[in-house]
Formats: sequence, C-alpha cells, structure tokens
Amino acid sequence: MKNLLILAFCIITLSVNASEKKTTFDKELFNKAQTNGKIVVVSSWIKYCSSCASQMKVLKKVKDDFVNIEYFSFDVTDKEIANFFDVQYQTTLLIFKDNKEVYRSIGETTKELIYEAIQSSI
Repeated sequence: MKNLLILAFCIITLSVNASEKKTTFDKELFNKAQTNGKIVVVSSWIKYCSSCASQMKVLKKVKDDFVNIEYFSFDVTDKEIANFFDVQYQTTLLIFKDNKEVYRSIGETTKELIYEAIQSSI
C-alpha cells in the first residue's frame, strides 16, 4: 500500500509539472520584442521534466521583477524552434539583447543565478 501511495504521488507531481508547461514562443513576437529593444529570455522544456518546471517557475517571476523583459518558452521536441536556437537539451536558458544572444546555460534552476544572468544583460 505504501508503494502504491508513493507511485500515485509521483504521478500526480509529474502531471502537475507537465501541465504548467506550454510553448509560448512565436517568431514574429520574438523579432518584435528584439526590435523594440527588450531583453528576451527563452527557455526550453520537455514534458515531465522537473528541472524545467523549476526553471519556468523562476522565469515567470522575472516578468514581475524586471522591466523591459519578454519571456518565451518552447518544447525542445519542436525541432523547428530547437534548430532555430540551436538548442538540443531541455532546461536551456537563452538571453538576447540587441538582437544578439548574450547568455546561454543548460540546467540552471537557481533563482539567484538566473536573476544575476538577466541583470548582467540589462
């Protein structure tokens, strides 16, 4: 019974993490944000990835804590978008400023380090 409860908890936890994720990347909006001089933050995720959910949770707060930021996310299995950014792994974080990539990390989920990367890009 204990093992069954643990399994049920894991499945529910994974389902919650998966349901929070959706692709918000749009190439036209991405280009418009860059043209308007915004700092653009892009993250990749994959279904059932807990580190992706952790990173996305931090990035959703970024919009409240920083001005002039546009945030997009995408499922790394979407090869068209993944190839556009040359991203091969989930939990990849990209930051663009002045139409140039200024930061890239893989697996970063720490609020302090993500905020530091964004702050250094402003």
